[in-house]
Amino acid sequence: MKNTKFLVKLTRTGTHVVAFVQRLDRTPIQTTSNRKLALLMGRLTAEETIKSLQTSRCTPELVSVLVSA
Repeated sequence: MKNTKFLVKLTRTGTHVVAFVQRLDRTPIQTTSNRKLALLMGRLTAEETIKSLQTSRCTPELVSVLVSA
């Protein structure tokens, strides 16, 4: 059985650097460029994270991932 989980992908304005959210429990939120180290989360948590990260410097987006249960 496969479940759908989500990653939050951040693209910084003016650069081609892509980062993924790694940890939520710290301020500022930790990011990583390694997709395998990114935090897999449910849709509601991912949407809340996107709302908190929306700034003029970065563009957050949801990336869906199929995960074996």
